Amino acid sequence: MEDLSYYEILEVSQSADKTTIKKAYRAMAKKYHPDKNPGDHTAEHKFKLCNEAYQCLSDEKQRSIYDRYGKEGLQGMGGGGSRRSSRGFDDLGSMFEEMFNGGGGGRRRQNPADMDKYPLDMNVDMHISFNEAVFGCEKEVKYSYKQACSDCKGTGAKNAKLSTCRQCDGQGQVYMKQGFMTFSQTCPACQGTGSAATDSCKSCRGKGYDEVKDSVKVNIPAGIDTGNRLRVSGQGNIGKKGSRGDLYVTFEVEQDKHFIRDDNDVYIEIPVFFTQAITGESITIPSLTGELELQLDVGTRDKQRFTFRNEGIADVHGHGKGHLIAIINIQYPKKLNDEQKELLSKLQVSFGIESTPHEGVLDSAIEKMKGWFKK
Repeated sequence: MEDLSYYEILEVSQSADKTTIKKAYRAMAKKYHPDKNPGDHTAEHKFKLCNEAYQCLSDEKQRSIYDRYGKEGLQGMGGGGSRRSSRGFDDLGSMFEEMFNGGGGGRRRQNPADMDKYPLDMNVDMHISFNEAVFGCEKEVKYSYKQACSDCKGTGAKNAKLSTCRQCDGQGQVYMKQGFMTFSQTCPACQGTGSAATDSCKSCRGKGYDEVKDSVKVNIPAGIDTGNRLRVSGQGNIGKKGSRGDLYVTFEVEQDKHFIRDDNDVYIEIPVFFTQAITGESITIPSLTGELELQLDVGTRDKQRFTFRNEGIADVHGHGKGHLIAIINIQYPKKLNDEQKELLSKLQVSFGIESTPHEGVLDSAIEKMKGWFKK
């Protein structure tokens, strides 16, 4: 289901209006909500995807970016759910109240004993080489995930016994006044649960969880780039009730010594001796897949570019390949012996007036300058 577009997840067309999208989301969320599917990990996963899809499509700005660039276009905004507008969250909250509280009466407060002390989804960073990113590879991800402490049932309290938090008096919120304004924030002592441990669990030292080392092999697709994320379903942290989140792998691609990447295009600087540039020689240059023949123009200029289409990096979403752009860097001799000077002098003379273009261009400027000093 995660391979489907947001529109396909909610089973609506791309031209659907807000009302249609909201109605479709309500139906899907109600169908897959964990409270109605206890212990069903597949339903829980589909519920997450529905939330992700609605939070994007219900926001005009995010929907516009998604329609043009897909999920990758949302990376700078959180890329699939990490930073959403407060309007989107408020909307979801009101929906859940209506669906599961009979349309009124305030939001149902969760039992502190059921609340996890950590998010179920987790992220790890992975560094890969330039060629691994270009061609794809299989890598082993080593990481540590959290699972609820069995001795305290994930509460962090000895024998799982909790008492009312003294700092917030069980409200889960603490309040501060500045002038005539009152601000609230999540209680730092109980993290918003309203309850705290009377005595800390000795097994987990009050954390409420144990950390378990694990590893998983992932297939990295060709064309992956820095900042891209790969989701490994069902390999994240484990909650008190056995629900398990997803593992996200965020990539950092190392730079190459010769090739410079710009999206799916690749640039390479080609040193060319000035005689090769003048005569327009054919030279062999490296590419991502082997060697290419570069035919220089007669009189090739410094920094001139030659483009080899479809010789760049494959798009990670399968939308073709980029280009290889060769940038010419003309090299000149640092020293000349007598013979070389003589040969170059003869060559210059052989071009006649063509070898002194500055004379014709600057004659008028020189005469004009002389007039400035006449008394």
